[in-house]
Amino acid sequence: MAYTTYVINLRESRFVINHQLIPVLLFVLLIPCKLMRSQWFEYKQQAIDLRQQGFSYGEIQSALSIPKSTLSHWLRNIELTGEQRARLDKNYGDGLIKARAKSVKVRRDQKIARIQTAKDDAQQIFDRIDLDKDTVELALAMLYMGEGAKTNKTAMGNSNSLILKFFLTVLLKQYRLDLSKIRFDLHVRYDQDANVIKKYWSKELNVPIEHFKYVVADRRTEGRPTRPDYHGVCLIDCGNVAIQRRLIHLYNLFSQRIVDDFYAGD
Repeated sequence: MAYTTYVINLRESRFVINHQLIPVLLFVLLIPCKLMRSQWFEYKQQAIDLRQQGFSYGEIQSALSIPKSTLSHWLRNIELTGEQRARLDKNYGDGLIKARAKSVKVRRDQKIARIQTAKDDAQQIFDRIDLDKDTVELALAMLYMGEGAKTNKTAMGNSNSLILKFFLTVLLKQYRLDLSKIRFDLHVRYDQDANVIKKYWSKELNVPIEHFKYVVADRRTEGRPTRPDYHGVCLIDCGNVAIQRRLIHLYNLFSQRIVDDFYAGD
C-alpha cells in the first residue's frame, strides 16, 4: 500500500508525517483548545453584559470566576459611559483607602507582636541575671561608657529620667555619696518655664527642689516651640573623679575581655 508523506520544517527541524496520522494529530492538537473554550466560554456573554452595566474586571471576576487576562481579551473594546467610569474610579479610590487602612492595621499588629516578643526575650534574660553589687556596678560602667562625662569629674546628663534615676540610685546606694554633695543642673530650651522644669525633675528623681539651683536656657532655640513631652536635660554631677576613673577602667576591661574572647573563638 502506498502512503503519502508530508515534510514539515519547524525552525530547521524536519519531521516526516504519514497522511493517515494527520487527523489523529489534529484531534490531539485541538483537544486543549476545545477544553479551554468550554471552561469559560459559556460565561462570555454574561461577562459582556456585566461590563456594559459598568462593572469592573475585579467585580466580574469575583462573580464568574474568570481570569482577568481572559476578561481583558473579551471586554477590551467595550466603551463605558462617563457615569460608569466615574463609579469605577470612585470604587477604585475607596478600595485603595480600605486596602491602606488594612495594611496599616496589619503592620501595626505585626509591630505589636514583635515588641511583645522582644519584651518576653528580655524578661527571660533578666530573670537569669544575679543582681549583685558587681553586676550593678558593671551595668553602671557600661552606661557611663556611652553617657558619662569623661573630664575630671563623675557626671551624667540626659533627658531620660530613668537613666538618671539609675545613675543617682547607684551613686547613693553603691558608693554611699551624700545627696547634699551632688549638683543638679538643668539645661532647657528658651521657651520653657524654669520653675516647671525644676518641679518635673524634682518629682522624677525624688530630690528636693532646692537642689536644682542652676538653670541654663539655650538661646539658639528662641522662636522654636518645644514639644510638650520634652523636659530639658538634667546634669547630675557628684564631682568625685575617683568614681569616674573606676568606671572607665571597668568598662574598658569588660569590653576588651568580650572582644578577646570573641577572636579567641571562645
